[in-house]
Amino acid sequence: MNISTVNDLTHKIIGCAMTVHTALGNGFQEVIYQRALAIELQLKGLSFEREKEMLIFYREMHIGTRRVDFFVENAVMVELKAVEKLEDVHKAQAINYCEAYNIADGLLINFGAKSLEFKRVYNKKLVTPNPGNPVIPVIPVIQ
Repeated sequence: MNISTVNDLTHKIIGCAMTVHTALGNGFQEVIYQRALAIELQLKGLSFEREKEMLIFYREMHIGTRRVDFFVENAVMVELKAVEKLEDVHKAQAINYCEAYNIADGLLINFGAKSLEFKRVYNKKLVTPNPGNPVIPVIPVIQ
């Protein structure tokens, strides 16, 4: 997916999150915002998987799983929080998920603050194809 398309997609996701935060405000548990955001994403016609379980590998060995809050349009990982303030540890966690799943772009969205907080995160360790080997290693996904 090209950068312009990813930018448009993240803009739409953030817009959906703003709609949810405007309607619900802060103070609910994360799962409430997750359910509301799923409705908004559907209304915008965006494809997504919610609570997508993905395998985590270390040195090509399966060491565990993690559920991504949302994986939108097979391109953007979305991690939700409902905390008073986003901390560096939350951003580090979102970046780690992008790296573990070899996903280029992610969004960290916090519904717990008085105003909606969001940060875009990037995978600086993204494995991309090279001319001699056009296959990107794919991390298996639990279906």
